[in-house]
Amino acid sequence: MKARILFLCTGNSARSQMAEGLARALVAGGVEVSSAGTRPAGVNPLAVAAMRDRGLDISAHRSKHVDELQGEFDYVITLCDSAAQECPTLPARCARLHWGLPDPAAAAGDAAARLACFAQIRDDLERRLRLWLPTVGLMG
Repeated sequence: MKARILFLCTGNSARSQMAEGLARALVAGGVEVSSAGTRPAGVNPLAVAAMRDRGLDISAHRSKHVDELQGEFDYVITLCDSAAQECPTLPARCARLHWGLPDPAAAAGDAAARLACFAQIRDDLERRLRLWLPTVGLMG
């Protein structure tokens, strides 16, 4: 049976979408990576742009409600406090983690400043994934 990772955020528009794209690029073969939200809001174009800047294309991703996903996950990683509070019993076979990160969609300023905020969250997610994935034997 292959390992399954779920990244969960409220809107499934930025943090969880970037985490899904990054994890897919980093995990070993046979690992299934998904993302979802408690109130899906569409994929934020700045998340797509920030990932494109890293050489990853998430333009085909779509926001999904957590109820759309079937089965259990080995790892459930919440990326915002709201999702952690709204889905406190979502099961994880191995571990449930919480990486509370600011919402880059809430960033103020011009387009360049907002994109820089998305890039900062993307880089934080990548750093966390590069530290965590080897500890659970899922790094590619």
